[in-house]
Amino acid sequence: MNNKPEIDFERYPLDKSPGAMADTIATCQNQLEKDQYCSLPGFFPTATLANVVTEVDSLIPKANQANSLRNCYLERTQDPDLPHSHPRNIMNPARYRMIPADLFSDRSSLKKLYFWDPFRSFISQIVGESELYPSADPLQPVNVICYGPGDQSAWHYDSDNAFTMTLMLQSAEVGGVFELAPNTRRGIEEENLEYVSSVLSGERDRVHTVSRTPGELTIFRGCNSLHRVTQVAGARKRLMAVFVYEKTPGVIGDPVVNQTVYGRVN
Repeated sequence: MNNKPEIDFERYPLDKSPGAMADTIATCQNQLEKDQYCSLPGFFPTATLANVVTEVDSLIPKANQANSLRNCYLERTQDPDLPHSHPRNIMNPARYRMIPADLFSDRSSLKKLYFWDPFRSFISQIVGESELYPSADPLQPVNVICYGPGDQSAWHYDSDNAFTMTLMLQSAEVGGVFELAPNTRRGIEEENLEYVSSVLSGERDRVHTVSRTPGELTIFRGCNSLHRVTQVAGARKRLMAVFVYEKTPGVIGDPVVNQTVYGRVN
């Protein structure tokens, strides 16, 4: 699928020569290195957003309600051999709805963007990968997280992917703030437990509040930086698309993760 997506081409001329985006790529690379996230506001224009939100609203009844009590490593059980105050034993609630990729039409603006080669090349340059590949999983490639009143995502790390990429579709009336603590760890060999514990206990000196206006694309290093979405309130849902790319072709997601997040394996 190589249909041209409906992005703001005046602001992001991905349909032009590669050099047209050189300054934007360099700026994003520098911000990603410095702060562990970078943002591209207005990636989806207003008309595109309206169409996507309409599609998402029609699919919410089919979304999976994901509720869990987990630690920041996405584990659901505590370790009795560790102190009660250890990050692995600090459990927090997470609640939201997930719409998997296979429910979206192939004509969806989200899928057009996800499978568009110039977009994937653009992202690979920002994150420093020679090439990125679409996920082969039927559920994961591009999905949408829906937060209603009382929903939230507790402090956590993402999987071992080198980066996480999201596109804000609709913000909540109250709450739903994206917060990130850069470089809380540097891989499992350098857990930095004192820093992690301080964030989990409410220390905010190094916590960034990341802008998430509708239409804004955000790339961040979620595998090494704790992050969360604060509790949502009000009638308007917080809707956020997540794009999952892989370093190698043919990658299928963990069936346990799919069952937990999407309510089914495939």
